[in-house]
Amino acid sequence: MANEKTVIVTGASQGIGAAVVKEFLNRGYNVVATSRSVSKAGFTPSPNLALVDGDIGQASTAEQVAQTAISKFDSIDHLVNNAGIYAAKPFTDYTIDDFRSFVATNLEGFIFITQQAVKQMLSQGSGGSVTTITAALADNPIAGAPSSIPMITKGGLNAITISLANEYAKDRIRFNAVAPGIVDTPMHEKNPKDFLKTLNPMGTISDSKEIADAVVYLAEARNVTGEVLHVDGGAHVGRW
Repeated sequence: MANEKTVIVTGASQGIGAAVVKEFLNRGYNVVATSRSVSKAGFTPSPNLALVDGDIGQASTAEQVAQTAISKFDSIDHLVNNAGIYAAKPFTDYTIDDFRSFVATNLEGFIFITQQAVKQMLSQGSGGSVTTITAALADNPIAGAPSSIPMITKGGLNAITISLANEYAKDRIRFNAVAPGIVDTPMHEKNPKDFLKTLNPMGTISDSKEIADAVVYLAEARNVTGEVLHVDGGAHVGRW
């Protein structure tokens, strides 16, 4: 039974994004999925699913995604900011072009689509939620995975999540984040599993569905806002 709520998911082609799309579809939501090539991602066609190809770091893509949600499903009720890029290397090896790429996708992409979603949620007057995928590394660095420059962006997303949760609380628009640790996605397909398991105290690797479950929980938890939910095998609790 459709629940008439519409969710936008960015970075939806694979990994966490694709898992989030499937979880919301399974729960009867309408979903607008976007990424550079989401139409080639192999999603099963559905009247509850709309696909928009484009770079979320471009304002025009965000506008097209928002308009698709409104014209096809009449609302934007939830937004999942999953699109993101990441690369680990020593601080002095990052280039200014690396930095600008992180900013374009991770920060500008967040700003463009979130502004569109919030404007629509305000006009609907019935609240909503924005859930953003950040990273456990933003507040618990690991010496074996130097990630200083991309973590400027992920830490910034944690900060703006808290700011916006406060700004829009009276409008019942909730802002939360999920901060994953190591997730079994194409991003880590070349990394040895035994090494990856050393990066949290539980010695585990999350699968994409576990992150998607956390996203769905935050989207539906009507009294939770300003939360950064770590799904990281305990990596954020300190040394191990």
